[in-house]
Amino acid sequence: MATEELAGKLSRRLRVEGAPEEEEEGEAEGSPGPRAPPAGQLSPGGAHRVFSPYGEFREFSRRQIKDMERLFRQYDAGKDGFIDLMELKLMMEKLGAPQTHLGLKNMIKEVDEDVDSKLSFREFLLIFRKAAAGELEEDSGLHALACLSEIDVSTQGVKGAKSFFEAKVQAMNVGSRFEEEIKAEQEEKRRQAEELKQRKEAFKELQSTFRQ
Repeated sequence: MATEELAGKLSRRLRVEGAPEEEEEGEAEGSPGPRAPPAGQLSPGGAHRVFSPYGEFREFSRRQIKDMERLFRQYDAGKDGFIDLMELKLMMEKLGAPQTHLGLKNMIKEVDEDVDSKLSFREFLLIFRKAAAGELEEDSGLHALACLSEIDVSTQGVKGAKSFFEAKVQAMNVGSRFEEEIKAEQEEKRRQAEELKQRKEAFKELQSTFRQ
C-alpha cells in the first residue's frame, strides 16, 4: 500500500516538474514570431510543437517573414489559417496572374506536404524558399506568385532571371499568357453554347416543317 502511494506521489511530481520544461520549449520554439497559424497545426513530422517560422526559415529576415505573413493573412478570407483553392484563385487574380482551375490545383499540390488541398502558412513560406533556391519553373503559377507578391527574396537565381525586377517582368508575362488561355477557354465555351443554340433552333424549324 505504501509502495503504491509512493509511486503515485512520484508520478505526480514528475508531471509537475515536466510541465514548465514543455512550456519553455514551446515558447522557445514559437517566440518571437507571427501568431501561430491555426491552432492544432503541426510541425513537419507531426510533432506537437508550435511552428516557428523564424527558426525554420532562417534564410529569410524577420521583415521578409512578416511581409509573407501579412500577404498570407490578406488572402486568408476565411480566417482559418489556410488559403484554399478559391482564396488562391482570388489571390492570383489580384496579383495579375489568373490561373486555370487545374493550374491552381497544381500550385497547391507542389507544396502541399500534408495533402489537405490547401496552403498552411508554413507551406506558403515554402513557395518563397523554392523561389529563392531557384527551384520553380519560370512558367509556373508559384513562380508568378513569388515574383508578383512584392516580397524580394533574392529571386535572381530563379531559372536564369538576373534580378528580382526581371523575374517580376517574367512573371507578369506568364500571367498574361495564363489570362489569354482563360479567355480562350471562355470564348470556346461561348462558341459551343452558340452552336448548341443554333442546332436547337434548326431542330425546332425542322419539326415545324414536318408538322405542316
